[in-house]
Amino acid sequence: MNGTDVAAAVPVRRRPRPQPARRTVERRRIDGSELGQVELAPDIFGLEPNVALLHQVVTAQLAAARAGTQSTRTRAEVAGGGAKPFRQKGTGRGRQGSIRAPHYVGGGIALGPKPRSYRQRTPKKMIRLALHSALSDRAAEGRVVLVDAWSFDEPKTRRAVAALQALGLSGRVLVVVGPDDDVAARCLRNLPTVQLLAVGELNAYDVLRNDWVVFTDATLPGGAAPAATPAAEDEESDQ
Repeated sequence: MNGTDVAAAVPVRRRPRPQPARRTVERRRIDGSELGQVELAPDIFGLEPNVALLHQVVTAQLAAARAGTQSTRTRAEVAGGGAKPFRQKGTGRGRQGSIRAPHYVGGGIALGPKPRSYRQRTPKKMIRLALHSALSDRAAEGRVVLVDAWSFDEPKTRRAVAALQALGLSGRVLVVVGPDDDVAARCLRNLPTVQLLAVGELNAYDVLRNDWVVFTDATLPGGAAPAATPAAEDEESDQ
């Protein structure tokens, strides 16, 4: 029996992936009044978080944010040192060719940092799955908030403070805004514990670094659907 036959004879055991959990969130107005339960998309908010993938994607994102502009001068770039400091023989000292060698004070730096890119290749599928894992983690902890809309009539910070208090939010809050939420962005941008993020810029790192994630009907990933009642679920199972 050769190696190919052995590999074919040994069954491959794969751990079955758990089914996405179905989670709901209370849809509310900015004054705190409830509008009913909404079911979150299971493939976005119901996954089992992949911790290893989250670590890899967040590390790559932080690495890509580095400027990479640090630079030190080598012995070829520092000024001076064109003349030989002393003659080659007859002094009893070690031979030297320049006073700008790395072991001299004021000399160049050996093996110092130079401008470089710290970017790591991260496939789009990994980035998307990491975001879904982060959102699922926040949903499992009950840290996802859904409001119908940011219905501020004027850009006043005190109105944003009152809205966050009515929603019961404390700590760091990530507010995902849409293109039509200009007034809301102007209300929320001065609060030090609030981070504003456009819906197209949502990423795993910003989700994980905040305690709460606040969406509107327009910015909720996967859309909002009314939660099924127990009676409706029984009817679907009978069919």
